[in-house]
Amino acid sequence: MRLIQCLHEDRLTVAQVMSDAEVRVIAAEEGVYGLARQAIASGRSLASVVEAAATDSRLDYAQIVEERRLLPPLTHPDPAHCLVTGTGLTHLGSADTRSAMHSADKVDESELTDSMRMFRMGVEAGKPKAGEVGPQPEWFYKGDGDCVVAPEVEIPSPAFAQDAGEEPELAGLYVIGDDGSPWRVGYAIGNEFSDHVTERFNYLWLAHSKLRACSFGPELFVGELPAHLEGTSRIVREGRTLWEKPFLTGEANMAHSLANLEHHHFKYRNFRRPGDVHVHFFGTATLSFADKIVVEPGDRYEIDLPALGRPLRNALASESDFGYSAARAL
Repeated sequence: MRLIQCLHEDRLTVAQVMSDAEVRVIAAEEGVYGLARQAIASGRSLASVVEAAATDSRLDYAQIVEERRLLPPLTHPDPAHCLVTGTGLTHLGSADTRSAMHSADKVDESELTDSMRMFRMGVEAGKPKAGEVGPQPEWFYKGDGDCVVAPEVEIPSPAFAQDAGEEPELAGLYVIGDDGSPWRVGYAIGNEFSDHVTERFNYLWLAHSKLRACSFGPELFVGELPAHLEGTSRIVREGRTLWEKPFLTGEANMAHSLANLEHHHFKYRNFRRPGDVHVHFFGTATLSFADKIVVEPGDRYEIDLPALGRPLRNALASESDFGYSAARAL
């Protein structure tokens, strides 16, 4: 099952994707968030709650996209209660990354970079048996719900940014139950969007490089996720493909299991606040930045992961300079 959220008659509307051309309206007072809360409270699956709320109303999917009425497929009524985070060094990556890993096996532990050491920990023990815990991954914070940009809408890059690079990823979407238990609502295509020049200068600036906008969707995938997922990431400039590359994701292509990544996020009490929404990016292995591509305002990111529905598309925009930001004494 795949769901979208959109604006219809100036209201937040949930719809089930029936085909590339048509979606079916689902009756929901608080969007997918409300449906998920209802499923948690009633002990039913989200799919059964959606089916029970289905209506006979159909909408033109292409028209929704064309009029830029798509919304992120999971939102919280209060954006401050949506936390956006992610993990890195989680994917087995390209042949070059694997080659570097093989070479790393031949050197002394003391000669490994911190990144390669963490990557190797994941490769060796990141998929523990059920009920066991593997090593914790790299983790980062992106912001709250205000940093999320809807599909088909421009992603803003700060005036001080040195790079505006896409990161094609799988994102997990969650709602926290009243007892503090995390519930996975589903998955979506994600563009985690980072400043790779800043990160490359010094890895301790990773936190700064991640405090950017992001996008996910347009569709929410509900159900059992395939272990092997194949997608394509591309940059389009003035109607022509500037850069394109395939990417792999899903557990079969990751150093960590999703369960291990989820455990190390939700083990913290402050990430189990009842009613909160979490958007968690699971990492990438393919970047245009690695091929020396410099994205410019007006260029469009396209991330296509067919198993999760319609591609995620966003153009790049630049923010105005807010000026010097030091606080003043009252």
